[in-house]
Amino acid sequence: MSIGIALSPFRLDATDNAVDAAVAAGRQAAAAGLSSLWFGQTFSHDSIVLSAAVGREVPELELGTSAIPIPARHPLLIASQAQTAQAATHGRFTLGLALGAPAFTEPTFGVPYDRPIARLREFLTALRAVLDTGTVDFHGELLTAVAPLPAAVAGAKPAVPVLVAAMGPQALRVTGELADGTLPFLVGPKALAEHVVAPITKAAERAGRSAPRIVVIVPGVVTADVEGARAAAEQSTAFYNDVPSYQRIIELSGAARAADLVVIGDEQAIADRVAEYIDAGATDVVFSQTDLTTPADEQRTWQLLGELNRAA
Repeated sequence: MSIGIALSPFRLDATDNAVDAAVAAGRQAAAAGLSSLWFGQTFSHDSIVLSAAVGREVPELELGTSAIPIPARHPLLIASQAQTAQAATHGRFTLGLALGAPAFTEPTFGVPYDRPIARLREFLTALRAVLDTGTVDFHGELLTAVAPLPAAVAGAKPAVPVLVAAMGPQALRVTGELADGTLPFLVGPKALAEHVVAPITKAAERAGRSAPRIVVIVPGVVTADVEGARAAAEQSTAFYNDVPSYQRIIELSGAARAADLVVIGDEQAIADRVAEYIDAGATDVVFSQTDLTTPADEQRTWQLLGELNRAA
């Protein structure tokens, strides 16, 4: 079990230099005793490139993406980037992928958001071939991936682990069969155990794969300003209230809206929640939105999580 943090792309974009800010955050995370640092992906900086840059500067951390939407991206190009990051970090990179959202697919890229599960299966099949063998010759219904030249990157060892931000039954089945684990977000501990860990583990077993990694992303902060943090959480998570896949998992978690799953309180409250996720089957607990209130609260949060990580 390990504990890390995830940084919002918007946070880095608000600085003078996103790469410098990411490296500084990585150094702070390592100094606090955390194991991993994860970068989200929007339309600004590239999270794989950031992972490579930070990994070169901060050798104590695992770096990962949480997560890169696959619509309008090609498995050959993602494999090239991911392997390069793996070589840059000397084996400390994890590739996190996502199915994407209709609102950010067709209007943005002109690509239809249709058959997302079939697309995920084909994408992972082609990607896995490149990462595992250094080449691919895949002809599917939705994509073609053929490497006319060797596609392996020297030094990209071991093979890049692939996680998928999967929470629905079909996505979890495909992820269990073809990926190394999942990156669930906004899911409570009980729902994690019953509706994420159980089905993905079953799918992995059927496919003859190892037990999947469960990297649960948990928004939260240690603070005395619970009311202020809750108001900030309502604003920062409002988008997810209207996304069907998140609506389902939020409801299964016994919550009315996304903000209800943000962990806010003192050190004991956060430590108790971390323990609940571990008991539910999480292999990694990664806190996000630790900047909901003040820099002092964020530092307090990272310090606690680092202590819990060192004690694990």
